[in-house]
Amino acid sequence: MSPTEITKYLNNSLYQIISETAHNQGVECFIVGGYVRDLLLDRESKDLDIVVSKDALDFARALSDKLGGTSVNVFERFGTAQFIIDGLEIEIVGARKESYRYDSRKPIVSSGTLEEDRARRDFTINAMSISLNKEDFGQVIDPYDGITDLNNQVIRTPLDPAITYSDDPLRMLRAIRFATQLEYRIEEHSFQAIEQQKDRIKIVSQERITDELNKIVAASKPSIGFKLLFNTGLLHLIFPKMVELQGVEIKDGVAHKDNFYHTLQVLDNVASRSDNLWLRWAAILHDIAKPDTKGFHKKAGWTFHGHEDLGAKMVPKIFKSLKLPLDQKMKFVQKMVRLHLRPIALSGDHVSDSGVRRLIYDAGDDLEQLMTLCESDITSKNEGKVKRFLRNFQRVRDKCIEVEAKDQLRNWEPPIKGAEIMNIFELQPGREVGILKNTIREAILDGKIENNFDQAYGLLLEKGAELGLTPKTQR
Repeated sequence: MSPTEITKYLNNSLYQIISETAHNQGVECFIVGGYVRDLLLDRESKDLDIVVSKDALDFARALSDKLGGTSVNVFERFGTAQFIIDGLEIEIVGARKESYRYDSRKPIVSSGTLEEDRARRDFTINAMSISLNKEDFGQVIDPYDGITDLNNQVIRTPLDPAITYSDDPLRMLRAIRFATQLEYRIEEHSFQAIEQQKDRIKIVSQERITDELNKIVAASKPSIGFKLLFNTGLLHLIFPKMVELQGVEIKDGVAHKDNFYHTLQVLDNVASRSDNLWLRWAAILHDIAKPDTKGFHKKAGWTFHGHEDLGAKMVPKIFKSLKLPLDQKMKFVQKMVRLHLRPIALSGDHVSDSGVRRLIYDAGDDLEQLMTLCESDITSKNEGKVKRFLRNFQRVRDKCIEVEAKDQLRNWEPPIKGAEIMNIFELQPGREVGILKNTIREAILDGKIENNFDQAYGLLLEKGAELGLTPKTQR
C-alpha cells in the first residue's frame, strides 16, 4: 500500500473515533510500529499500537466511552492500556524515552517527546508512524527513511547500531528474524555491529531468545535466519550443538557432506511442505548426533551409525536448555528423530510387510509427518536420484496404506493386554508378563499370527508353557 492510499484505508469508524477522541482530549495521536510497516507492505496485522502525546490512561478511558463502553484493560504500573475490537488488539501508550543499564536489557522508561519515542524504535521500518490528528490525518511520518528501506528491502537501525544492540541485545535476534521473515538484507554497519555486540546476548533470558528463534523456524525460508545467526557468531552462543554440525572432513580423499548446511536444506524442504513448527524442529535435530557418531572405515568411508537413536536421546536435554516445551511436542520431535531413517531402509525394491507393520506401529498417527521429514531429507542435486528416492518413498506410502487396511495397526493395542495376562496365569507385574506381551506383539508385527484374540491366546499358552506357567483356567 502506498502512503497516499493510507488515508482511504483509515476512513472507517474505528480510526475516525480515535481521531475525534484525540481532538477532544487535546492530544496528538499516532499509529506506530509494526502496524505501519505491515500496512505499507500489504501484510495483515492484528496488533495496533497507538502513541499519544499526553497521559495514555486518560485517553484510553475517554476512548472507551466513545466506543460505547468497550472494555479497556488498564496497566497503571506501565502507563499502558489495551482494547480488543473485532480481533484487533489495540495498545495505547504515552510517548516515552528509554535509557539502559549495562547489565540489563530492561529500559528505564520516562515520559518523552514524540520524536524521542520514534528514536527509541529498533529499526527504521518500525520507526514510522501515521497521524490520526485532524489537521494531517493519514500522513506518514518517516524521520529515519523507513519507506526507502522498505523499498530497498533493508534492515537498518534508526541510531548507531552498536548502541542500539548493546542497549537491548534482543534486537540482534529481531534484526535476523525480520530479515528472515521479510527476506531482507541487514545493512552492513548493522550486521557488523551484531558481530561486535554478539556476547551481549548473554544478558537476554532464554525464553526471549527461544521466542525469536521459533519465529525464525516458522518463517517461509528459515535457513536465511540460521545462516545469519551462524555468520554473526550468535548461533555459537545460543545453540552451540547445532554449530558442531558445520564443516567437512576429508580422509583418504573421501569427504562427508557438511551436515550443517544439509540440515538447513532439510529444514527449508520441510518448511515448503508443512507449517508444523515441531516437524521443523525435528528437521533441525534429525542429524544432531552425527558429530558424536562419526567414524571412518577404509571400505565403508564415513559412517554415522546410531545417530538417529543417540539424537533422540539428546532431544530432551536440548529442549530443556532452549526452554522449549518438555511435553508431547518434545516427544513428537524425539519420535521423528529416532525414526527418520526407517522409511529409507524400507524404500528398496522389496518392501517387507513386517518392516512396514513396525513402521506403522512405531509412527502411529505421525506416519505422514515422518514421511514428510524423510522426503525433505533428500538434498541431492542429482535430479534423477531425487526422483528415484521419491518414487521409492511413494512405494512405502502405498505399502503402508495396504498393510494398514489389512492389519489395522495404527495406534494398535495388542489383543491381550498385560492385565489379562496376569489374570490368566495368576501373575504379579514382572519379567514374565513383559516377555509374554512382547512375544504376542512381535509375532503380530512379523506376520506369524493375525491380529486377533484367538491366535494371540494360542501363542500365549505356548509361550507360557515354555516359561513353566500354567493358566488358572483353559478358555
